Amino acid sequence: MASNEAIRYDDVRTELRQFPPVSFRPLLVMSIISRARRSLTMACCTTLFLAAPVLGAQAPAAAEADGRAVMAVVTRLFDGMRSADSSVVRSVFDPRVRMITVSTRNGDRVTTVEQGADNFAKAVGTPHPDVWDERIANPRVQIDGDLASVWVDYGFFAGPRFSHCGVDHFLLVRNDAGAWRILELADTRRTTGCAQWTTR
Repeated sequence: MASNEAIRYDDVRTELRQFPPVSFRPLLVMSIISRARRSLTMACCTTLFLAAPVLGAQAPAAAEADGRAVMAVVTRLFDGMRSADSSVVRSVFDPRVRMITVSTRNGDRVTTVEQGADNFAKAVGTPHPDVWDERIANPRVQIDGDLASVWVDYGFFAGPRFSHCGVDHFLLVRNDAGAWRILELADTRRTTGCAQWTTR
């Protein structure tokens, strides 16, 4: 703003020099000042307009509560996996959920996309000798209204044995009942670059 005002006043001095008759100078000064005031008013209004969306941002307390609620859904999913409880696993997903996995097989990238979480929930509930223990770290949560995104690092263990690591990305929506549900779960799977899990 300061640099713009300096330019305006330089313009005033320039215009004054272009009109030497003294009798014209008061009228010229008033005209220039009037234009400057209009420009300043428009700049102020524009600034207020651009800043207006900030006033509608979510209050810190509400954002913190939503963040806890979103992470509670993610935690519930992994608790259900550890306890082999398919009903708990099903409860965190939106009926329209999509499951995506990106991995490497024999040197080739493989991407699988599955609609629905039924097969996953059945696999969790099918008896298996080892506890499916998916441990997470470094959660990053972003929320805008009724949409939330969670990005976490994970390490998967079958009992005490390390299996693989990667990242989980959750896309959650708030439903009509006000509850957060997972609309999409995408993950990567690898056996390299997993030092944070294998050296613990």
